Amino acid sequence: MASPVTVTERPGGKYTLDVDNGRHKLYADEPLNFGSADLGPSPFEYLCASLGSCTAITLRMYAGRKNWEIDNISVKVTHSQRKTEDNVLQTVFSRVLTVTGDLDEVARGRLIEIANKCPVHKMLEHGNLIETTLA
Repeated sequence: MASPVTVTERPGGKYTLDVDNGRHKLYADEPLNFGSADLGPSPFEYLCASLGSCTAITLRMYAGRKNWEIDNISVKVTHSQRKTEDNVLQTVFSRVLTVTGDLDEVARGRLIEIANKCPVHKMLEHGNLIETTLA
């Protein structure tokens, strides 16, 4: 289980937040055009960062087990929304993997399969339950 993350408002901008997991302190914020100070990534950017970082780590672990010579892994993640055929609004995450190293086409294809198995990908892909209480 991951460490709890505490998010608390802070001075700085209209929506500036401290993010603390007990080991790391970060900022979250909204951009200037939202009326805030842009002191950190937005919540959606953190979500994209979570998917991208989990993907890169999963690929690096897999490559290590296979003893593949990979020089660098980069994952670019964007998100958007579009309507399905049933006119339901759906969030779409788009991932572009850049992997440098001596890999044949079979290995490169396998990396896409492995990327789709990263834990954050699997969590986002399936329905989630969010339980909320007021302290």
